[in-house]
Amino acid sequence: QVQLVESGGGLVQAGGSLRLSCAASGNILRIRTMGWYRQAPGKQRELVATITDGDNTNYSDSVKARFTISRGSAKNTVYLQMNSLKPEDTADYYCRLIFWGGSDYWGRGTLVTVSS
Repeated sequence: QVQLVESGGGLVQAGGSLRLSCAASGNILRIRTMGWYRQAPGKQRELVATITDGDNTNYSDSVKARFTISRGSAKNTVYLQMNSLKPEDTADYYCRLIFWGGSDYWGRGTLVTVSS
């Protein structure tokens, strides 16, 4: 069993910063990719950023140059540093973990609200 626990969400003014964390525990050998996704009210869940076990990163165009994804030294934690936040970044942010075998797990989400 795998557990993902996100933290770091909250309310911030436009232009501000937040850092999200996601800690994975349980049977977490052979992780291929960890990532962050978000879902705004009335919209579909979308990719924000991913990082592979080789530390290759991928970002959506809407967050490039503003957000940075990274992993902790123990490789079981993933972070999302969000700078220059905009009201349109308001969403529930979800952590996702994908194993080399293809299975994946999602966290329960953390809410980010950016006020104008």
